[in-house]
Amino acid sequence: MPETPWNKEFECMPAEELGKFQLKKLQETVAWVYERVPFYKKKFDEAGIKPQDVKSLEDIAKFPFTVKNDLRDNYPFGLCAVPMSEVVRVHASSGTTGKPITGPYTAGDLACWGECMARNLWAAGIRPDDIAQIAYGYGLFTGGLGFHEGASRLGCAIVPTSSGQTPRQLTIMQDFKTTALLCTPSYALTMAEKAEEMGIDLKKFSLKVGVFGAEPWTQAMRKEIQDRIGIRAMEAYGLTELGGPGVAFDCEVQDGLHINEDYYLAEVVDPETLKPVPLGEEGELVFTSLQRKAMPMIRYRTKDITRLRREKCACGRTLLKMEKVYGRTDDMLIISGVNIFPSQIESLLLEIPEVEPQYVLVVRKKGYLDHLTVRVEAKREIYDQGPEKEAEVEKKISEHLKGMLGISITIKLVEPKLIERSEGKAKRIIDERPKA
Repeated sequence: MPETPWNKEFECMPAEELGKFQLKKLQETVAWVYERVPFYKKKFDEAGIKPQDVKSLEDIAKFPFTVKNDLRDNYPFGLCAVPMSEVVRVHASSGTTGKPITGPYTAGDLACWGECMARNLWAAGIRPDDIAQIAYGYGLFTGGLGFHEGASRLGCAIVPTSSGQTPRQLTIMQDFKTTALLCTPSYALTMAEKAEEMGIDLKKFSLKVGVFGAEPWTQAMRKEIQDRIGIRAMEAYGLTELGGPGVAFDCEVQDGLHINEDYYLAEVVDPETLKPVPLGEEGELVFTSLQRKAMPMIRYRTKDITRLRREKCACGRTLLKMEKVYGRTDDMLIISGVNIFPSQIESLLLEIPEVEPQYVLVVRKKGYLDHLTVRVEAKREIYDQGPEKEAEVEKKISEHLKGMLGISITIKLVEPKLIERSEGKAKRIIDERPKA
């Protein structure tokens, strides 16, 4: 029998009953932002829609979308629905591609976040007697403190190492007998690699589970982490714009991510037409906040590509499921007329035993067309055999990718440890195309 969920009332609520709860919260939220956020009042008025027009959940499709640039244009607190006297914390994205995205929270918002994260960690198998090492960055980034909120709610022992200082992380993990590791998936692999360098066998540690998020990762990478560290690798999904991790989560079945539907209304839309698509069809994921007070989002376009499905899971939860995100519309590359996501290439590379799971995609202009080069690290025993062996492996990878993707991609095998390691989100794309 599966274990009882953290919050059985909502996680196992019949879909019809949950829908009624969502509709009530949706009506409250659209009225809240219409009255308190000039940006939304203007957008709703321009679209000819009023809060009282929401009679069903399907009516959300009548409302305009919110996009990342809306948050940047209203930086820092133009979309905040409460006075700053009611804000108790502010998080923000890194702002590497412009002004950072800010996320203010009321005390109630933090409580909701803690609840969502507690569900996430509980579903991963973490319990009050666990020792949880949080190796996400602490600070403005939502990762570290988001997982801290959830682990605190569970009541387990928290080791807040933050990211970086990998040898020290491993020493603490061993000495403190850490049982749960919380970090980005790419940093988990960085830790595994460092442990191998230091002659440490992670499989002899007390670790039993890891909860990873903050960047797209494939099923192949999940298997790589599980094999190299000897743990069960679980997922946390979320965005700064929606309050951080805890929007959706893995359960023991590992067959899609459960969305915390009492807090988030999910849609999938066609990225071209922006029209909602039926359950089961692929498209761009869109979320509307249902209980957030400081900065609710109405129809926020995540850019993440996935599918939704409604089914009762073997774990007992009835929450809507989203498939593992395999790409983002803004990460998609068009090479020789073919749409390619980094995650597709990652999955194929991880099928090649001669290489490490460390790679970058370099995009350049070749005439009028975009050209893609994949730089991937060779395993030491391969690299040390010299140029002839490198060329043989490069040809093997190139043929494998062409056979699966239908296009020719340049493969460049590089020396082990050459590609920069990630202590947070991994940088997978280097765009060397001339700026317009």
